[in-house]
Amino acid sequence: MNKLSLLAVAVLAIASVPSMAATNPATGTFNVTLTVQKACNVSATDMVFGTHDFTEVPNIDNTSTITVKCTKNTAYTVALGAGTTTGNTDTARKMAGLTGGNTDTVTYALYNDSGRTANWGTAAGTVAGTGNNGNQLLTVYGRVLPGALNVTPDNYKDVVTVSVAY
Repeated sequence: MNKLSLLAVAVLAIASVPSMAATNPATGTFNVTLTVQKACNVSATDMVFGTHDFTEVPNIDNTSTITVKCTKNTAYTVALGAGTTTGNTDTARKMAGLTGGNTDTVTYALYNDSGRTANWGTAAGTVAGTGNNGNQLLTVYGRVLPGALNVTPDNYKDVVTVSVAY
């Protein structure tokens, strides 16, 4: 065979092989998904009324701060439990003496307004909000009424549960 024939056969052989660059690629797809659930977190600072004696006549006021963080656009309601002292209700809270044998209690109230007129409980006086994915601060206004200090000298305490329904 001559050189020209060999060259022609080689060119034809190469031309008959499909080119990889000339074909269309096969394609497919896949989904990328994420589910964001409603969620809320809550924390609170202690309400410390301090040290007082029975001679004090005015109200003893203090505050606590509740921090609520809920996912964006999540509606929530914050309720305050009655407290752990026996006989407590949403509207009649008491701190119990911590010394054994002391059955005295100190009456106090928790409110959702600075004027201390709207009791904050589990049914009435709850506070509603909508989450923004950031910390939202709510103030609890506390008051020990005059005359509540006619008790045995002691340290008095109650524990209130903060509930966030969403």
